[in-house]
Amino acid sequence: MGNLIKVLGKDLENCPHFFLDFENAQPTEAETVVWNQVNSVLEEAQSILAELQSYRGAGQEIRQAIQNPLDLHLQEEAWRAVCPLVAKLKRFYEFSLRLENALHSLLEALTSPPYAPTQHLEREQALAKQFAEILHFTLSFDELKMTNPAIQNDFSYYRRTVSRNRLNNFQVDAECDVNNEMANRMSLFYADATPMLKTLSNATTKFVSENKSLPIEDTTDCLSTMACVCRVMLENPGYRSRFTSNETLLFCMRVMVGVIILYDHVHPVGAFAKTSKIDMKGCIKVLKDQPSTSTEGLLNALRYTTRHLNDDTTSKQIRALLQ
Repeated sequence: MGNLIKVLGKDLENCPHFFLDFENAQPTEAETVVWNQVNSVLEEAQSILAELQSYRGAGQEIRQAIQNPLDLHLQEEAWRAVCPLVAKLKRFYEFSLRLENALHSLLEALTSPPYAPTQHLEREQALAKQFAEILHFTLSFDELKMTNPAIQNDFSYYRRTVSRNRLNNFQVDAECDVNNEMANRMSLFYADATPMLKTLSNATTKFVSENKSLPIEDTTDCLSTMACVCRVMLENPGYRSRFTSNETLLFCMRVMVGVIILYDHVHPVGAFAKTSKIDMKGCIKVLKDQPSTSTEGLLNALRYTTRHLNDDTTSKQIRALLQ
């Protein structure tokens, strides 16, 4: 039984349509090695999202400490409140590195000769599903991060306190300490509005640059095909009804937006040009047809995290759709 079924309907030129069973795809023997490697990373994804969702920050303790700089008790309270939070932020950052490696493995598997990317997606449905799960996690993480200013505030306070303590030769607790190199990398990571998405974009660009013998189209075709798969499943009631929960529809929307952004970062002319293999009008329309509470964050991701939206090659119609 194939979980990836060709869709019969109107075709966009050079844009194959498939139905991918995100709920039930299982790895074949040929996929098992990569699937197990990626699964060991994805198993941690939900706990990362749960921790981020419950992240409340140490704003009150930090304010008290700043307003009363001579009160050592309040300084200690703020430090004790921030330390475990910085440990969480370090864990999130380290997870992004593992996610980058997992994406590299999937791209390698889904673009390697002798098969074309479309054939890979049809033959290796479980790996395509994992690729989708990474994108779903990425957009979910970044939406939560963007709405939580406490993350950057906590880490900034932590760094200021460490610097002050070192200047005054105070000993920093080992369990709280993050070495200077790690702190710099974490600062760059959290300074970005969408840090996980930037990680995946950079990883995809790096994959293309490191595999010069592999045509760039093999990578971008993999992304454009996945975008088409998701769009067709979302806009066609017959295919929407194949899923058993509304969560899968949200999953499809996140994946579609994620692959569009990756495509836009990797492809020389991006996702919005007339020559793009992604039907951007159709993708934006299918998002706007959903309840705004489900899609506003995704539309904002297209507005603010893509690379080529404001290029001269982007049509006025597409820009107007994203106004």
